[in-house]
Order: sequence, then structure tokens, then C-alpha cells
Amino acid sequence: MTTKPTVTEVAGPHRSHGEHDDGERAEKGDRTMRHFTIHHDGVTIPVSRGGRGRPLVLCPGLHTTQAHLRELAGLLRRDHDVVTFDLRGHGFASAAGRYSFEGFLSDLGAVMAELCLPEAPVLAGYSLGADLAVHHAAEHPGSVSGLVLIDGANPVPEPFVTEAVLPAFRAMWADLATRQEAERGTARQVLLTAQETLDLNLEIDAIRSEILDRYRRIDVPISLIMSTSMAGDGPPSFNANWRAGAERLVREHPHIALTWLDADHQLVFTHAQDIARIVRDSTGRV
Repeated sequence: MTTKPTVTEVAGPHRSHGEHDDGERAEKGDRTMRHFTIHHDGVTIPVSRGGRGRPLVLCPGLHTTQAHLRELAGLLRRDHDVVTFDLRGHGFASAAGRYSFEGFLSDLGAVMAELCLPEAPVLAGYSLGADLAVHHAAEHPGSVSGLVLIDGANPVPEPFVTEAVLPAFRAMWADLATRQEAERGTARQVLLTAQETLDLNLEIDAIRSEILDRYRRIDVPISLIMSTSMAGDGPPSFNANWRAGAERLVREHPHIALTWLDADHQLVFTHAQDIARIVRDSTGRV
């Protein structure tokens, strides 16, 4: 059962001994930042808000925290009143008994419900965060003024996690979980196990197979920012699948503005300035 969210103000920015210097630079001299926590559904979600201009909520992806997105958020704050937060089991958010798409979607919903904004915000999401943004907008008409979807929410024609590649994915996520142990107690920590990550990716594949129906229920402007090589040096079929999904989406919804960046799935880190410019240009048209 989901309980009504409660909000607790936090004095000063969320910090830990392990936070990286990029976070220090992004907030240095910014005295307009507000930090608070939202308590809902048995978890605690840390939220940060700052900047000036049109309101924008930035939803992180799987294995991504506010700290990971700080460069992009800092650039967006030049033109927007930006809200960032951590999903359950990520960053300074508390752990959950289990992790699911619906659980993460409820985190986004709790944040959106508690914001006191002068107008409906632009909702931007990266990777899984893009899928969460599409589902939230479809389920809550009028709650957002536009969507910016960064390398996610893609109606790919084929699932990524199949029996043929399952051993490779298991090994990759086991290695990732081991490496993330060094981030424990920091703003970049991720508490999910390798098995939980695998289960979520299987769930995301299923959700994306039906996501076109969600797009049909959205009547606000949508800007889609996609990487040309989502899988990097991985199997070429993965990148072809990604491109096919995005092209299918804009064929069925020609009003969606699609921008390709010559990058892999790490584009929010490698191309933060390009993404900030695209967001600025697209939200100026909303």
C-alpha cells in the first residue's frame, strides 16, 4: 500500500565524504539550492531544486544518481528551475524491499505530487527515467508541459535480454555490482544486486514492447534525444535495434522531434552540453 508522501526539509546540500569534485563545482556559489526529502511507500527520496526559469524535473535512470547527473543539471539550471532526485536504492535514497518499474514510477509520482511549481514542468528523463516520464505523463494528463526523453522509452522491435545473450548480461551486471561496492556510502551508490538489475531489464524489455500505447495518450510536445551507438562496441544488432525503435516511434508520431547524438548510452556524461542546448531549444518551443 502506498501512503501519502511527507516532506522533510534538509539544511544544506546532500553531501558525503565520497562525493566527487564535479558536484562541488556545480553548486559552488549557488545559494538558491533547496534540499528536502520525501517519505513515501516506505522509502526516503532526496530531492534538490535550484536554478532560474521554467520548471524542469530531471528523472534519473537505472544505476544513475543525482551526483552522476550533476553536470547536466548544472547546465540546465542556467535556464530552468531544475528539480533532481534519487530513485529508491540509488544515491542517498533509502533501500527498498524489492525493485520494480512500478516502484520507481511511484518515486517519480511522489516527487511530482509534492512540488509547488508556478506552472506544469517540463519532465525530462534519462534511460529508464525516460520510460518513467512517458508513463507518468500518460497517466497524469495536464501534469507536464512537455517531455524530453534521453536515450530511453524506445519501442524497440526486439527485446535486448534474450537467452542467447543472458550469460553475457549476467556477467556484466555481476561485474558492475562488484565495482559499485566502492561507491557505498557516497552520493553515487547503487544498492541493487546483479540479479535485481537483470530482473529490472527483463521487465523494461516487456514494458517497452507496449510503450507505443502510452505515447498515444500524451498530448504535449515531445523531444527525443538518442545515441547513434547505444551499445557502444557491443553487438551491432543492439545498435540497429535501438535505431529501428526510434525510427518506428517518429513514423507513428511525426510530431516528436528526434535528435541523434554521435555517442553511446553514456551521452548524458559525454555530451552534457549538447543535451542542455537541445533541451533549451526544445523547451523554448513548448
